[in-house]
Amino acid sequence: MTEEPSRSPDNDPGADAGQGLWQACVEQLAQDLPEQQFNTWIKPLTAQVAPDFSKVTLLVANRFKLDWIRAQYAGRIAALLEGLYGQPVSLELALAQRETIARTYVRSTPTGQVVSSEPTPAAAPSDEPVAGAFRSRLNAALTFETLVEGTANRMARSAAMHVAGSPGHLYNPLFIYGGVGLGKTHLVHAVGNKLLADKPDAKVLYIHAEQFVSDVVKAYQRRTFDEFKEHYHSLDLLLIDDVQFFANKDRTQEEFFNAFEALLAKKSHIVMTSDTYPKGLANIHERLVSRFDSGLTVTIEPPELEMRVAILINKARAESADMPEEVAFFVAKNVRSNVRELEGALRKILAYSRFNQKEVSIQLAREALRDLLSIQNRQISVENIQKTVADYYKIKVADMYSKKRPASIARPRQIAMYLAKELTQKSLPEIGELFGGRDHTTVLHAVRKIAGERQQLTELNQQLHVLEQTLKG
Repeated sequence: MTEEPSRSPDNDPGADAGQGLWQACVEQLAQDLPEQQFNTWIKPLTAQVAPDFSKVTLLVANRFKLDWIRAQYAGRIAALLEGLYGQPVSLELALAQRETIARTYVRSTPTGQVVSSEPTPAAAPSDEPVAGAFRSRLNAALTFETLVEGTANRMARSAAMHVAGSPGHLYNPLFIYGGVGLGKTHLVHAVGNKLLADKPDAKVLYIHAEQFVSDVVKAYQRRTFDEFKEHYHSLDLLLIDDVQFFANKDRTQEEFFNAFEALLAKKSHIVMTSDTYPKGLANIHERLVSRFDSGLTVTIEPPELEMRVAILINKARAESADMPEEVAFFVAKNVRSNVRELEGALRKILAYSRFNQKEVSIQLAREALRDLLSIQNRQISVENIQKTVADYYKIKVADMYSKKRPASIARPRQIAMYLAKELTQKSLPEIGELFGGRDHTTVLHAVRKIAGERQQLTELNQQLHVLEQTLKG
């Protein structure tokens, strides 16, 4: 089998559309897979797409990863690509090394089987970092300018900008928490990019908590703790994602505590993210939790409707695509949970538009998102919300539409009304009717009351987060 010459995106007119196909696939996988799996196996992949979309080649770092991805994810990826393109797409896994490139052809077949071939020699560039070079691991595209501001993230964004402008002073550490896909990672990258723009010589490092765990393990195995400490303790700014992954890892927590103390002593800044507030972290040493809580803790909420619309229009513009406002509103009303799902929906729509050579419209969006809309319509109903909330607060479902008014019943009822407005397409009068024939103004009062208190009461926000995740499956 002869090796195809590599194509540069600069001279390949189909490269942008090809990357759009792969990105649409990646966004879907980000929604379908647990975040840890996605970050470990899918996110590092690089794709090369044939001009006619007949073949997608994925470059994999090593043989172990290639075998694992082929066994666990190849069939799923091939099926997703075919579904997005509308025609068969062969998937090729390529092992990128200095001297050889092992190729494994994978394609979906009517029986769901995977077809593969033997490795063939070729040359491929190494992905090893330059020796001695300091890598910040920042994504240059994630800046304050590309982050859409709204009520949901205004306080967190303001605090992050303050840190970027005056690191080592107020809000140290800065602890940002919220659900999956709400923009926590974007915000911490923005802090790092802003500081480097102002101070190019600053030592800035962005890592996921799992990478810190891995670095601790390697330092033990190789007995290189002096190098480990020199690397982490010399930073001007440490940005670390998902610190909840430190749970039950005692030695990692010990080393992070030491790094934390060393950085604060030299007035370096630390910015962390988590899926919950510091005191809500499980299996983390108390002294570490107290350090997390010693600076400023801010939350990012799910984006409100207007913010979701703005995000869609801005993201489409960044993709050099036109997103009519009425389409953005349609998508925003149906995709409510987080920014990542919004981006995934947008990429599906743009890919569907390009491949079918149709302009973006509400009808096209319906077709592109039919699976997502079907799942939402099937899973979330006002009745389901009432039952879930009643179970959570240990009251009877009948209390949701009764005339009883004690706080132990009225409060869960208001929460259920709020969730019904947020998670379904029902109007206020329709929701009121399903809550015992109540007037729409009663529903509006409940929605506004719970929305306002969610911004101020950490415990309520956590309860709502749990209920939303339960209802969304």
